[in-house]
Amino acid sequence: MDIPPLAGKIAALSLGALPLSYALNHVSALSHPLGLALMSTLILGLLFVAIYSLSPGEIYYDPLYAVFAVFAFTSVVDLFIALQEDGYAVGFMEFFTKEGEPYLRTAHGVFICYWDGTVHYVLYLAMAGAIHRRKRYRNLGLYWLGSFIMSILVFLPGNLLGKYSSEIRPAFFLAIPYVLVPCWAGMRVFNQSRAPTCCTPNVVQEEQRKGILRRPVDLALVIYLTLAGFFTLFRGLVVLDCPTDACFVYIYQYEPYLQDPVAYPKVQMLVYMFYVLPFFGLAAYALIFPGCSWLPDWALVFAGAVGQAQFSHMGASMHVRTPFTYRVPDDAWACFFGFNLLYALGPHLLAFRCLWQPAFFLRPPPGPLDHHKKNH
Repeated sequence: MDIPPLAGKIAALSLGALPLSYALNHVSALSHPLGLALMSTLILGLLFVAIYSLSPGEIYYDPLYAVFAVFAFTSVVDLFIALQEDGYAVGFMEFFTKEGEPYLRTAHGVFICYWDGTVHYVLYLAMAGAIHRRKRYRNLGLYWLGSFIMSILVFLPGNLLGKYSSEIRPAFFLAIPYVLVPCWAGMRVFNQSRAPTCCTPNVVQEEQRKGILRRPVDLALVIYLTLAGFFTLFRGLVVLDCPTDACFVYIYQYEPYLQDPVAYPKVQMLVYMFYVLPFFGLAAYALIFPGCSWLPDWALVFAGAVGQAQFSHMGASMHVRTPFTYRVPDDAWACFFGFNLLYALGPHLLAFRCLWQPAFFLRPPPGPLDHHKKNH
């Protein structure tokens, strides 16, 4: 996969979040939740105007350039929120976590901020750089789309359903664009043309003749998807209070974080069960039967989704902001970490396999093979 160079102009603009957040932290008007929401809206509006003034050509070429630039700015803010809450930075974002979004002070909130401030930030710079140089960024966009949507699917319902539901402030409604923009961005990313492949019709047909037993990598992935599917279903039943002994032992001895009243882990497991579990089944089908051209794209989407989710879930399970009774027990740490790390790596290996050798997933070319014809 061709990784474009990063956008230096957007990086420089996003770093302006540091002095701005430090200055705003000392403005007394921001001690009121409504004032904070209005100020945040004004800042985002001025930021968009600045981006449009600096790069009108890029925005006309691809409007997502402005989206990535704005989100890069907010990623820097999120990174310093996480650093602030973990004690690595002082004087930047206390006003926002206190009066704007107090649920960002939870362990889950801290880790989604870390992910947004690192992984998403690099993706924004790379995709903006690709637009500036008129290059493709479809694969990066699909990975970002899955990661971003997963964070929204868990974070927003968790805020409304968990113990912080009474702490909803006006700034919460700034999340509305964060719900609508990915829908629009996802349609634009999916509508972009795919990178051309070097697979000839003969190679495609030859690869698609091979059964699953002749493709050991695909066989291993099918086995992984099957086991991961059972694990997904099991954890979904655990958070639904399944009364079996296995569920009882698991939630108390291995992942007590699943019963944390913040509700994020419960929502996460339900999202896994209702969205990721069906994908595992469909992906196993696509690895057995050839011509499922949808798998490479959706493998990237779900790799981003599971990567973000597992990073936040694993980190929050062990973070000091999680009450001690809900953290992973010391004697179960290795088991918990191993299973959850494998759960995160599997979709990435599947996406890499689809990009590495896509011939099995391409639509079979019409007509007989050329080498089956007689050469006259």
